[in-house]
Amino acid sequence: MNFDASRIDEFLEKAQDLLDPTVLECAWMELSENDKSITVEEFAEIVYGNKESLESYCAHFLLSRDIVYFVKVESRDYSIYQPRSPPQVEELLRRKRAKEEAEKELEEFVHLLKSAKALPMESKPPKSSWFVDEKVGQKIEALQAYAVDACSDEQRRLAGNILKAMGFTRTSSAALKLLINVGYFPVHVNLDLFKYDVRITYTEEVLSAAEELLVDRPDSDMHIRKDLSTLKVYAIDVDEADELDDALSAIRLPDGRIKVWIHVADPTCLIKPRSIIDREAMHRGTSIFLPTATFPMFPERLAMNAMSLQQGKQCKSVSVSVTLHPDGSIAEYTLENSVIKPTYMLTYESATELLYMNLKEEEELRILQEAASIRAQWRRSQGSIDTAMIEPRIKVSNPDDPEPNINLYVEDQANPAMQLVSEMMILCGEAVAAFGAANNLPLPYRGHPQSNTAVSAFSHVPDGPARSFANISVLRAAEMDFQKPVPHGVLGIPGYVQFTSPIRRYVDLLAHYQVKAFLRGDSPPYSAGDLEGMTFIASMHVKVARRLHSNSLRYWLLEYLRRQPKGRKYKALILKFVKDRMAALLLVEVGMQVTTIVSRGKVGDEVSVAVDTAHPRDDILSIREVIEDTDDTEE
Repeated sequence: MNFDASRIDEFLEKAQDLLDPTVLECAWMELSENDKSITVEEFAEIVYGNKESLESYCAHFLLSRDIVYFVKVESRDYSIYQPRSPPQVEELLRRKRAKEEAEKELEEFVHLLKSAKALPMESKPPKSSWFVDEKVGQKIEALQAYAVDACSDEQRRLAGNILKAMGFTRTSSAALKLLINVGYFPVHVNLDLFKYDVRITYTEEVLSAAEELLVDRPDSDMHIRKDLSTLKVYAIDVDEADELDDALSAIRLPDGRIKVWIHVADPTCLIKPRSIIDREAMHRGTSIFLPTATFPMFPERLAMNAMSLQQGKQCKSVSVSVTLHPDGSIAEYTLENSVIKPTYMLTYESATELLYMNLKEEEELRILQEAASIRAQWRRSQGSIDTAMIEPRIKVSNPDDPEPNINLYVEDQANPAMQLVSEMMILCGEAVAAFGAANNLPLPYRGHPQSNTAVSAFSHVPDGPARSFANISVLRAAEMDFQKPVPHGVLGIPGYVQFTSPIRRYVDLLAHYQVKAFLRGDSPPYSAGDLEGMTFIASMHVKVARRLHSNSLRYWLLEYLRRQPKGRKYKALILKFVKDRMAALLLVEVGMQVTTIVSRGKVGDEVSVAVDTAHPRDDILSIREVIEDTDDTEE
């Protein structure tokens, strides 16, 4: 009744001297022998020798917060505490120590993160240093898994605690920002490589098998190879191509007809079906081409050296020769193992330049262009659909730098050299399909039914990207058959087999296995059912590779646009109206499709636009139309 509140501080100060948690263990040891329950006052008397208010308060404070030795048993009038059994205490002590150890480790890890975060970018610890200590490695891996949103419940809990201790929000973007800040990830890290668990390295077993092949260099087809090394051979590809797997030759026959050769690299002279390297290639499905790196389907020393066609060197190949009728249809064809000696390694740009120069000494290149022209006309007469677009190509030379160099190339698929190569690849696919049909050979035959929409429906759309975009928008899904050819309505040919990229596409490699066995007089290694199953496995990985390529290309296009001067104008082609005046556009100088509202114009017209916002990490792009003021003389 006469309590003085000013004495509370003095009371608490005295209590501090009595709040020794070790007394809990002493009391427990004494009481647990008899399994005796006690009240707070009884505990105070045992521990402190009396049960006055100060001692009872301290006893209550210790017991109510204890999680190891005693458990509270409720009664109607007051609390009673029961000593826990020795096994329970042992387990709770183990958990307590583990928790304290985890808290200490977390504190030390947070200190590491803060120290690394404070360092300048050039002095950040190397990525490998985070894995010297196993427990530190587990924590950094938890943050990485959280950043790519592919973590277990335990990793999610751990990463959340780390982010909270660092003062970050518990989000994947915060985890990514932290990992960039401490130097674990470069600024422009490709998270998809982790999200999709992409195979970017090879096991020691696969690399060892590859080295053995490089030493032995077996060739079971040596006795049936035809020497075509006297032919002039043109290999035409993008300038940064690492895997060169096709090349072209042509002559004019005495009767005026054109004969062309499509020479394809011959990896199956090294790789055997069902071997360890073959299985590895199947589970990759394709080489992955990103702006920042290439991840080949085969180990690099095989793909880019032993398997690839090389200028001026004797190269093993499979040569598909085709003689054309004057109208562009196939008159005759042969498939044979060969040896060639590539004369020129040309980029599309340099090949186009040679075509424009019309040099007399490069007559074979002119014949190839003529063959491509009559082939394109013939395919059009068979109902082929033009799908040539303007496509961007980006090469990033130093992707780990905060501000890497971005080289953008806009590739017009209507480029003469690109059309030449494309026509010859299609011709090769048609000839291989015809060969397979004539010899009842199971192959991965690819078809494409004609669209339900007639090509004439887009006759009002101007030629070029707008017409191609309209054609592509109504294409039906491709079809596969593994016993006989199916018509390819889009290409305008009776059958098609992908055959020209066996170093970079597994389905092409399967076709090589089948054809090569037939040429040797052996039974094909795979049945139609085998091919279907293996194509399905490879195709799943191809889909991931395409998604990777598409996402990475878009990221770097947005980064390119982000760096451009504010207000820069871009020419844009109207491809389609999505709704009302909301239009799909093609940025002509960038090769990228975007969407915005335009105030005027129709499909195929050109408008001017500017970029308001480009955020590559958040995948945000905001475009607005720029109205040209025709009355403004400065404009």
